[in-house]
Amino acid sequence: QVRLVESGGGLVQAGGSLRLSCAASGGSFRSYAMGWFRQPPGAEREFAAAISGGGGSTMYADSVKGRFTISRDNAKNTVYLQMNSLKPEDTAVYSCVGGSYQRLPYDPDYWGQGTQVTVSS
Repeated sequence: QVRLVESGGGLVQAGGSLRLSCAASGGSFRSYAMGWFRQPPGAEREFAAAISGGGGSTMYADSVKGRFTISRDNAKNTVYLQMNSLKPEDTAVYSCVGGSYQRLPYDPDYWGQGTQVTVSS
C-alpha cells in the first residue's frame, strides 16, 4: 500500500514562489513515476507535472511549463514541485500522484489527500 502525504501549500502573492513536497511510504519508490494534479475552485482536476522513476524524464502541462519544476529525491522517497511566478489562476488543491509514467497524466494509481495553494492578486 503506497501512501502519499503532501506539504508546503499556503497563501502567496502573485509573482511569488512555493515549493510543495510529497513524502511516499510503502512500495518501491524508485519503481514508479510521480506527479502532481491540481483542482482549481469549481473546476475539474487537471494534470500539472510528472517525473519518471529515475528522474530522467519529466512532462508538464502547458499552463505550468517554464514556471514549475518537478524533481525527486529517491533517497528520501520525496517528490517536489517548485512553483515560480505564481498567478491567481494557479490557485488550487494540489495532489501528489504515483503510478506508470505513460498513464500518469490520465490514470494515476496512487493519490495523496492534497494541499491548498492560494495565490492572491
